[in-house]
Amino acid sequence: MVRKAVRPRPISGVKPRQNRGFFHRLVSSQRFLAIIGLAFLLVVAIPLVKTYNQRQQVAKEIAEIQKEIDNYENQNEDLKELISYLQSDQSLESQARLNLNLKKPGEQVIVIEDKRPTATAALGDKDGPGSNLARWWQYFFN
Repeated sequence: MVRKAVRPRPISGVKPRQNRGFFHRLVSSQRFLAIIGLAFLLVVAIPLVKTYNQRQQVAKEIAEIQKEIDNYENQNEDLKELISYLQSDQSLESQARLNLNLKKPGEQVIVIEDKRPTATAALGDKDGPGSNLARWWQYFFN
């Protein structure tokens, strides 16, 4: 008598395992699902990283432009102060005194000349007695 292999009884609701095809085995394997999951993460992560880098560059440019704006605003304030000074009577009077040599009635003007020697006069000693060789001779032997 030949005995047939005894199959275990299926638990209620569960069918016995059937011979599956290649595609069904591939899709149900854990390695395949892990690879698909990693591929999906890469597809999602790469554009996110690019977007993050672009936002960082834009934020850096905005900060630089804001610094330039602040600098120009400070220059603008300085120029406004200069304009208000130049439009004042005090500025008009000082410019008239300096450029036009004007004075108020009853004022005496005193001019002080600079009598310090100039740089060319200080260098004029080179043309002293004799040549350079003669001056060295006198320096060492006299």
